[in-house]
Amino acid sequence: NGMPLGEATKLIAALPIMQALPAGVREREVGDKEVMGELFGGFIMALGAGVLLVYLVLVLLFGGFLQPLTIMSALPLSLGGALMALLLAQKALGVSAVIGVLMLMGIVAKNSILLVEYAVEARRAGFPRGAALVEAARKRARPIVMTTIAMTAGMAHIAAGIGADAEFRAPMALVVIGGLITSTLLSLVVVPVVYTVVDDFGEWAMRLWRRPAPAPAE
Repeated sequence: NGMPLGEATKLIAALPIMQALPAGVREREVGDKEVMGELFGGFIMALGAGVLLVYLVLVLLFGGFLQPLTIMSALPLSLGGALMALLLAQKALGVSAVIGVLMLMGIVAKNSILLVEYAVEARRAGFPRGAALVEAARKRARPIVMTTIAMTAGMAHIAAGIGADAEFRAPMALVVIGGLITSTLLSLVVVPVVYTVVDDFGEWAMRLWRRPAPAPAE
């Protein structure tokens, strides 16, 4: 009847016979449920590998290990909005939603790179850190917001269930739209804060590293 697999599995697990299985009898996942479990296991591995590769590329681009952490801090900001969009639309976290999360990670990382890169370049040009962050947020807010508006407008009809195979693709669009909205609103505030904390930690670590060793007692 078109019931999502996760909901059907919960109903089966709630049956009285499943609550009191005889000794020596155990539940075994087969068919679509087994495939879904393998799919989500592969998704977690793919997401972890993707995040690691993005971090390593950013380390090469920025020439350090700390500032890429600032960029990666924007990724969790999008997940709350993605899950909230699915919850409000009463859609299941299925295959298309998983694809949407992978798409979302790339877009959010790109927006964060725009912000941090401008702040780094402004500091190299002689701006104080606070002024560089304010200038980065002011200059980069427009392209970040425009990206969010363009993606939202382009996927609105899919999220609304319009078009071919819309029932399958709607969760993907909802994940991208919800995640982009929350990450756009939060990243302009959270990313500069994380940048400041990471930069302070880097300066403290450098001072600690360069501190001369105490002279030996005579």
